Amino acid sequence: MRVKFFLNSSLLFFFLSGIAVAQDAKQEMDHGDDHGQIYHAFTLEGDVGEAQDGRSKSFDLSGWVGGDYDRLWINSEKKNYGNYEEIFEVQALYSKNFSQFWDAQIGVSHDFSTDFTPTNVNYLTIGLEGLAPQMFETKAQIFLSDQGNYSARFKQEVDIFITQKLITQPYFETEIFAQDVPKLEVASGISDFEIGVATRYEITRKFAPYFALRYHTKTFGAANLAKQLGERVDNFIVAGGIRLRF
Repeated sequence: MRVKFFLNSSLLFFFLSGIAVAQDAKQEMDHGDDHGQIYHAFTLEGDVGEAQDGRSKSFDLSGWVGGDYDRLWINSEKKNYGNYEEIFEVQALYSKNFSQFWDAQIGVSHDFSTDFTPTNVNYLTIGLEGLAPQMFETKAQIFLSDQGNYSARFKQEVDIFITQKLITQPYFETEIFAQDVPKLEVASGISDFEIGVATRYEITRKFAPYFALRYHTKTFGAANLAKQLGERVDNFIVAGGIRLRF
């Protein structure tokens, strides 16, 4: 109960913090002061396609508002690979730049559903985000849920320029659970991983259609649970969509 109270209080705190950041941004623009200027950058991707288990739909919003060193990050992802997998998650994170290419982040996440159940889950979230060597965009996060379990997620992606406008982006993502969570029907260890490549054509920097290939599979205990429930263990997805920057 203490964990749930803390996480629910944290959700309220970061919601109010977002309002405060927006108000500060308005004040800075009203005064026209370049020092401590507030900026923002968001990327929105949405696509539809076909999976081995039905229609695929994906939505991903990621971006920030703030200055050079302190930012409020907002992330939201929803994807549905037919009847195989459904995820809907939002995050609000305070981000602090501590080196040229790296930010430390802390905040809250909320799952409207998990891979296996419709259970809503809140998380305290701690992470790092930045550029690893060879320009790999890297995100590593640790989660403490209001169910009392720990988990972690790691993702890397890189832009490869075929031409100035045609860009392919391979990526890899995996999630790890520290213990079994029967209520969420997840097992300890590496629960799943996804690899894929999205190739986009930037008509402008702010507008780009893309074509994506994805392969997602459950592993170890998560795969065994899927088999016991008569569900697919892996899925291959082909999709097309639009990427917007604003």
